[in-house]
Amino acid sequence: MANSAIEMPAGLTKGRSERSAWQKLCSSRNWLGFWYMVPAAGILILFLGYPLFLGVWLSFTDTKIGRAGEFIGLENYEWLGGDSVFWMSVFNTLLYTVVASVAKFAIGLYLALLLNKHLPFKALIRALVLIPFIVPTVLSAIAFWWIYDSQFSIISWSLRQLGWIDHNINFLGDPWNARWSTIFANVWRGVPFIAITLLAGLQTVSPSLYEAATLDGATNWQRFRHITYPLLTPIIAVVMTFSVLFTFTDFQLIWALTRGGPVNATHLMATLSYQRAIIAGQLGEGAAISTAMIPFLLAAIGIAWYGLQTRKWQQGGSND
Repeated sequence: MANSAIEMPAGLTKGRSERSAWQKLCSSRNWLGFWYMVPAAGILILFLGYPLFLGVWLSFTDTKIGRAGEFIGLENYEWLGGDSVFWMSVFNTLLYTVVASVAKFAIGLYLALLLNKHLPFKALIRALVLIPFIVPTVLSAIAFWWIYDSQFSIISWSLRQLGWIDHNINFLGDPWNARWSTIFANVWRGVPFIAITLLAGLQTVSPSLYEAATLDGATNWQRFRHITYPLLTPIIAVVMTFSVLFTFTDFQLIWALTRGGPVNATHLMATLSYQRAIIAGQLGEGAAISTAMIPFLLAAIGIAWYGLQTRKWQQGGSND
C-alpha cells in the first residue's frame, strides 16, 4: 500500500508535466506564431512550391505540349548558353529591372515626402496617385500602345506642334525606343505602390524629432539624411525587394504592349519563357528559361534579408 501510494503521485506528476509541456508548446509565443503560419504555409506549398518543383523538373526534360518528355539533364541549359535571343532577354530583364526600380524609388520617395506635408485636398491627391496602380495592367498597356502609336501618337503630335520634331517618333518600332518606352510604362504603374508604402512609413516618424532638429538648426537635407532616411531604411528594403521582384518577373505589360518586339528587343525572361513554352510548345526549354530566373530572384531576396538582419539597417545607421 505504501509503495502504491508513493507510485501514484509519481504517475500523476509525470502526466501533469507532460500536459504542462504541451500547454507550454501551445501557448508559447514563438510556437503560437508557428501554428498560425502552418495553414498559410500549406497553401503556399500546394500552389507555389509544387509548380516551382515541377517547373524545375521540366527544365531537365525535353517535354513538349502533347508529348511526355524524357530526362535529358542539362541539355536545355547548354542550348540556352548559345542562344543569342536568351542572352538578349537576360540583358533586357536586368536593364528593365535596374532602371525602372531606381526611377520608381526616386519618384516614389519624392511623392511620399510631398504627400506627407500639409497640402490642400491631401486626401484627394493621395487617391489620385493610386490610379495608375489600380488600373488593370492590360488596360494600361493598351493606353500606352495608343500613346506610342507610330501614326497617331499624342506625344509625337505635341512635339510636332511645338516644332521640336519634324516627323513622328517610332516608339515601339525602334529597339532602344521600345526599351525606354516599356520602362516608362512600368515606372508609371509602379510609382504609386512605392509612394504609398513609404508614405505609410513616414507617418510613423515622430514629429518631435523634426522639431528638435529644427531647433538645433538642421536644414531640410540634414533632417532627411539623419532622421527620415535612417528610420525609413527597413521599409525601403522591403518595398524595394517587392519592386525588384515584381519588375524582374513582369509579363503582362510587356506582352500586351510589344509581344517582345521589335526583333526581340523587349523580350524579358518571363515573356521569352512563355513564347518558347506555350506558343512554340517547347515546355522543357521554356521551363529552363524560367528556372534561370531563380538565382537572380534569390540574390535580390538574400540582399534584402541580409540588410534587414544587420543592426545598421534596423537601428537607423547605428553600429553600437
